[in-house]
Amino acid sequence: METENKKILLVEDDPNFGTVLKDYLAMNDYQVTHAKNGMEGFEKFKKDDYDLCILDVMMPYKDGFTLAKEIREKNEDVPIIFLTAKAMKEDVLKGYKVGADDYLNKPFDSEVLLMKIKAIIQRKATDSIADSKQFEFNVGNFHLNSKLRFLTFKKETPIKLSPKENELLRLLALHKNDLMPRELALTKIWRDDNYFTSRSMDVYIAKLRKYLGKDDGVEIVNIHGEGFRLVVKDEVDQ
Repeated sequence: METENKKILLVEDDPNFGTVLKDYLAMNDYQVTHAKNGMEGFEKFKKDDYDLCILDVMMPYKDGFTLAKEIREKNEDVPIIFLTAKAMKEDVLKGYKVGADDYLNKPFDSEVLLMKIKAIIQRKATDSIADSKQFEFNVGNFHLNSKLRFLTFKKETPIKLSPKENELLRLLALHKNDLMPRELALTKIWRDDNYFTSRSMDVYIAKLRKYLGKDDGVEIVNIHGEGFRLVVKDEVDQ
């Protein structure tokens, strides 16, 4: 996933650690704004849009939990990662209650932080795609109207899809020629990601492949261990 131009608000009162972490993230193509305390952090948050916030828990003037609550009042969706020197269970639970997406205890491996940031931003991006209001799609020689649940091949009589077939094909169409993560479909459509729902989804994928088989230029490709990709060959070749 592209990290370039992703903006991070780092609120860390230790000037040395804050500077080192800011420079490390900047080396990995993130735009980082560093605030020295919670009050300064909230002022900076109000003045710009950020893709993710990294908040130290223990800070003067305003701690990370208080800052997170204020951020959540302004923006319910921006991801938040807490940094803490205390590995107390109560603090971890308190962090999640105020809306933390993840937690890291100091000292931590900087590469682990990078992986967490990428995973969270990727998840938020795929969630926003899945929540799109688009309901009409052209997929090769097919037209999908997900509001009516009609799948039409050329000028033939439309097929009425079942609710789950419809939702699954819509998600695939939203990610056309890109990866649709398996867990995204399971949580959005089946509301659970386990062995049984995963097997159920495979059955629906097989049904959709059968419908789409009329067009040689359309294919649902299994990306092992990750998800599926709705490939429209003419568009890929362009």
